[in-house]
Amino acid sequence: MTRRIIVIGAGPAGTLLSCYLARRGFQVDVYERRPDPRLLDEDESRSINLGLSARGIKALDDLGLMETLRPLVVPMRGRAIHLPGGALPFQPYGAHEGEILHSVLRRDLITTLVDHAEAQPGVRFHFGHRLVELDREAAAVRLVTGEDEEVTAAGDAVIGADGVFSRVRAHMQRGLRADFHQEFLEWGYKELTIPAADDGSPRTRLEALHVWPGEDALIVAHPNRDNSLTGTLFLPFERFDEITDPERFLAERFPDTRELMLYLAKEFAEHPVGHLVSVRTSVWHHRDRVALIGDACHAVYPFYGQGMNSALEDCTVLDRCLGDHPDDLGAAFAAYQRLRKPHTDVLDELSKQNFVELRDRLRSPLHLARKKVDLLLARLLPGRWVPLYTMVSHTTIPYGEALDRAERQDALLRGAVTAAGVALAATLALAVRRGRGGRRC
Repeated sequence: MTRRIIVIGAGPAGTLLSCYLARRGFQVDVYERRPDPRLLDEDESRSINLGLSARGIKALDDLGLMETLRPLVVPMRGRAIHLPGGALPFQPYGAHEGEILHSVLRRDLITTLVDHAEAQPGVRFHFGHRLVELDREAAAVRLVTGEDEEVTAAGDAVIGADGVFSRVRAHMQRGLRADFHQEFLEWGYKELTIPAADDGSPRTRLEALHVWPGEDALIVAHPNRDNSLTGTLFLPFERFDEITDPERFLAERFPDTRELMLYLAKEFAEHPVGHLVSVRTSVWHHRDRVALIGDACHAVYPFYGQGMNSALEDCTVLDRCLGDHPDDLGAAFAAYQRLRKPHTDVLDELSKQNFVELRDRLRSPLHLARKKVDLLLARLLPGRWVPLYTMVSHTTIPYGEALDRAERQDALLRGAVTAAGVALAATLALAVRRGRGGRRC
């Protein structure tokens, strides 16, 4: 008999997972509370920018989807750092040509995934369906449509891919001994735009992630195919209400925003303030009946660009576990949690640390010099010296293993610098003694 999986959430992770499940012969029903994104215009659909890196690309490549997406992405070859004095240093993402990120609109990614998934035998989408109840023992759900009609569905398992405020997670963990930690960053964000120039050309370097670092404000901007950039302004929450003249506020900190962000005042007034949330939880599944993927079980802050990529990587790991345990969903779900959770916990910490890097350290000449040393060592010692950012963004090395290796490399570098300093001090001391001896003669 064909087994049936119910997926709640048609975001990148839920939609991609439906493709993997269909490939393994499952019948898949995907329920999503929002309307079909393919039927909405750009103003109605959520079209934030996402940065695809190696983990997400591999997950898409495994299904032959990356080539379909390639015309829809803009390569980002490094960071362009906007400093108050007008300098615009460029920090490559990697030591080699292929170590780049790809900017893609969420709308483009989602519509591509939905089109591909719907073409697979056994995959059906149900948009405009909001989950109201989960029976975790029966793997059954009750949903409500936009017309307030009730729908019930049951399968062999339910998979929650419904994001950071997951209703599947809440229903699944109710009454269980489940650890749950949710943290809101004290900063929020608004989206801003850098439009293309009047002649259609970009107003600033296109193939880069643009960063305006500051102690009390941070802007990050992703490039778009139409030569515009979508910026995200991060501020402490209370500042959004205090600022009465956003153009003056940003021009004092980031002078070039006056020429680049032509609609700043209007967008600052009209766009809502978004929240930044991280989630860790210790129960990712209930027996063989329910499981969680993506933000539903490990949401992170966006400052390492790994939230979506780690969610897509979840699909590849869960697929591998289903292959290892083809007749036992419970064993597959347990193996998936065991393999993933330690590493997504590490990613949570890395994402928090990278917020400090983007906000504060990118303005430090010493920090930028250290990054250059990292890339130089990577070129001189290929395969033996790999910077942490490279391992996280340009490989599929598990996050925890990447951090362990980076810490060992840092210890070696500190030891080498200390040894060099001691040797230099000894050489100088010897030279001074010889000089004094010569004067006595």
